[in-house]
Amino acid sequence: MDRWLYLMLLPGIIYFLLFKYGPMWGIVIAFQDYSPFQGMTGSNWVGMKHFIRLFSDPTFFVLLRNTLLLSLMNIVFVFPMPIVVALLLNELRTEKFKKVIQTLIYIPHFMSWVIIIGMFFVIFEMQDGVFQKMIASVGLQKFTFMMNPDLFRPTYIIQAIWRDTGWGTIIYLAALAGVDPQLYEASRIDGAGRMRQLWHITLPCIRSTIVILLILKIGDILELGFDHVFLLLNPLNRDVAEIFDTYVYTIGIVQGSFSYSTAVGLFKSFIGLVLVLIANELSKKFGEEGII
Repeated sequence: MDRWLYLMLLPGIIYFLLFKYGPMWGIVIAFQDYSPFQGMTGSNWVGMKHFIRLFSDPTFFVLLRNTLLLSLMNIVFVFPMPIVVALLLNELRTEKFKKVIQTLIYIPHFMSWVIIIGMFFVIFEMQDGVFQKMIASVGLQKFTFMMNPDLFRPTYIIQAIWRDTGWGTIIYLAALAGVDPQLYEASRIDGAGRMRQLWHITLPCIRSTIVILLILKIGDILELGFDHVFLLLNPLNRDVAEIFDTYVYTIGIVQGSFSYSTAVGLFKSFIGLVLVLIANELSKKFGEEGII
């Protein structure tokens, strides 16, 4: 019986070996002056040279500030939204209406960031767009979101909420489906209203799910994703929009500094690992199971 279970695991094991663990051999170029012509075995070993360059570069602190600010805003504003929406959907009693709402809020997740940023540009940025005409009709001066550095972070967060909130509710709705209905019945007998049921039953029952997803979110604090920021990035907002992901692309792909960009990526991964371990230990101290 066990051999069939191991056989079912085999495709997943092969996938992780080939595409997750195999490429990890490439991190050695972070400690080399890598040359594509000499390869990883023939390139000169330089030790911590690229890490020293990274930490001594003034750009590092700009990248760290921009990345941490966006990550903090993600945790504060984006992370709780699926929880709130899932709780609201859970209160709907008409199943047909509930399914319609779920479908509508899931749709943005299946759109690429290219499409979303394109839609945003057409609606809000074009001089003949709906938004620009609307503010002109009420006597206000036209302005732009993507060219204004002060509006970059709010724009990024609003777009992230619109695209990912609906999809994020799936896990929480599944967790809510596992809550024992008898708990609600007992609370109603005791005179508890909707808000008390939410605070004393619903949230405690899904707390472990929230904690696990929060730990994973903290681990990705330096992994904001390349495509979203890159599509919003321009020379006017670069001082507030440039993050590690876009910097790695510029340095590694555009400028061909493979070793230096790998060192930047390795630094990000190391910080993420440390944060996951710290968050996991803290969750255990507060009585949760954690992920390890």
